[in-house]
Formats: sequence, structure tokens, C-alpha cells
Amino acid sequence: MATSAAIDSISRSQHRRGQTYVALAALAWSTAGVLQRELHVGLGTQVAGRALFAFVALALFVAAGQWRDPASPMRGSGWAMVGVSVSTALASGSFIVALNYSTVANVLFLQAAAPMVAALLAWLMLSEPVSRRSWIAMLIALAGVGVMVGAPGNGGILVTLLTIVIPLSFAVSIVITRHHRHMSMAPATALAQILILVCAAPFAHPGSVNERNLVLLILLGAGQIGLGLALLSIGARLLPAAEIATITLLEVVLGPLWVWMAVSERPASATLVGGAVVTAAVLLQASAEPPAPAAEISPPPP
Repeated sequence: MATSAAIDSISRSQHRRGQTYVALAALAWSTAGVLQRELHVGLGTQVAGRALFAFVALALFVAAGQWRDPASPMRGSGWAMVGVSVSTALASGSFIVALNYSTVANVLFLQAAAPMVAALLAWLMLSEPVSRRSWIAMLIALAGVGVMVGAPGNGGILVTLLTIVIPLSFAVSIVITRHHRHMSMAPATALAQILILVCAAPFAHPGSVNERNLVLLILLGAGQIGLGLALLSIGARLLPAAEIATITLLEVVLGPLWVWMAVSERPASATLVGGAVVTAAVLLQASAEPPAPAAEISPPPP
């Protein structure tokens, strides 16, 4: 009896730790918008600088976790690693570009649809069953996105398409990772930052980066992505996928709030209404997820 109680106490303690780590990861990710709004450098410099410092942080994280054999997470991954890296690079780069032309709320709310897009792609590509609840959630989310598209400040059709690329790209990375469960997301995310850096470097102007902008780029790359992924990697081992999907919605709630408080960027009413509909759809879909280990299927941060 005492042994059983002790085991149950340890299990509850691990669960609380997992919740804390994932919530802190969402908190780190939520700073993207407010940090980007404080930057005063060109778009190419933003994208390249963020990718550079994100790569450094993620490379250190991978090396620390696999210090005896840093290359081990990449062995046997092949094209799957490339696929995750390319899709993550597309999503991460599109995220920063979209923030320059749309409200933070609009970008984050659309990004929140990634788990449902992943469920649809997994059904099409891997024949994974989709529950009736998930189908309903997808339709609700689609309605929410439709409301948001008509919101003022969404940046026009081009930016709307760009923000749709974000959850679609994340969904592709989730599906590939589900199909190759042995693969670690951290090295793929680090490689993605190299791809972004190579593409953005020709458009960057390092001379325009003063001390303040340098600090912001370090925080955006090493803090928002690097720290967020490290915290997720720890917490995801202790929680089921459904709980991860729900807790990480904190990013969607807090991101627009920080920008609202810091730079007075108030989202349009249609964005708030549509975002609330998308968030409700994600909660509905998450409640239908089986309790599989979240570390295997969680998407990387943008």
C-alpha cells in the first residue's frame, strides 16, 4: 500500500513537472511577436539573425543531450530529416515574414490550427483514422479562419496565404515525425535554421545591427526558439499528446497580449472572434487525441 502510494506520488510529481516545463516553453514561444516588434532592422536581417542564434542554441542543446555522440540522433534519418528540416524552415521563415505584415494575433491564431491540419494530412498520407470529433473540430477551425481572413490588418491575400503556409508546413513536419518516430526533432530544427540562414543571408545587413538589436536577435533566436524547444523536450516526455496540444495554446493567448501591452497593437474584433473559434476547435480536437507520448509528435516552435 505504502509503495503504491509512493509511486502514485512520484507520478503526480512528474506530471506537474511536465506541465510546468511545457507551459514555460509556450511562454518562451509567446515572446516572438513582442521581440520582433521591438527590432529596428530589415526583414532579411531579422530572419538571418534569428536563424543564426537559434542554430547556435539548438546545436548546443543537441550536443549537451548527446555529448558522447552528437551525431547519433541524425543517423538513419535520411530523407525524413531533410523533410522535417525543410518544412520547419519554411514555417519558421514564413512566421517572421508574416509578423512584419500582419498582426501577431492573426499569425498565432492561424498557426494554432497546425494539429488539425496534421490530423488531416496523416489521414490522407498515413491512413491514420480521424474521429468524428476531429472532423467537427476541423470544420469549426475552418470557419474561424474564414472570419479572420476578413479582419482588418491581416495584410491582404498574400500574407493570408503566407500565414496558412505556417500551419501547413508544421503539419508536414508532424506527419513525417509520426512516420519516423525514432527521429529527434532537435537536430532537424537546428538544420532548419541553417537553411533559413543560407536563404536570408544575402538580404541581411549586419552593419545595421546595433547593440540593442543584437540583444533582441539573441533573445529571439536563442531564447524564443532554443529555450522553448529545450523546455518542450523535457516536459513532453512526461505528458500525453492531448495535454501538450492544450497547454501550448498559452502561446496563442499570451503572444497577442504581450504585444497589446508593450506596443498597443490591438487585434481587430474579427481576428479575436475568429481566433477564439480556432482555439475552441483546437481544444475540441485535443480532447479526442489518444494518450500517446507527446515527444514523438509535437511540432517544433515557429
